[in-house]
Amino acid sequence: MERQLVSIQTEYIKLEALLKLANLVSSGGEAKVLIQEGQAAVNGEVCLMRGKKLRPGDLVTFRGREVLVQ
Repeated sequence: MERQLVSIQTEYIKLEALLKLANLVSSGGEAKVLIQEGQAAVNGEVCLMRGKKLRPGDLVTFRGREVLVQ
């Protein structure tokens, strides 16, 4: 599985914003639908909250890709 590292300069980033920042979705609307369909997992558990706060060390799995927040 391909892993991408995404650095943030703030305390946290919301899940939908991370998916956009990592270029895994084209819009916030697309992210919202896909998250609510259960296509995103945070630290190994399916997450249905698009506003889930992610902090450095969190690992998001989405459509066969991994994104590590750092």
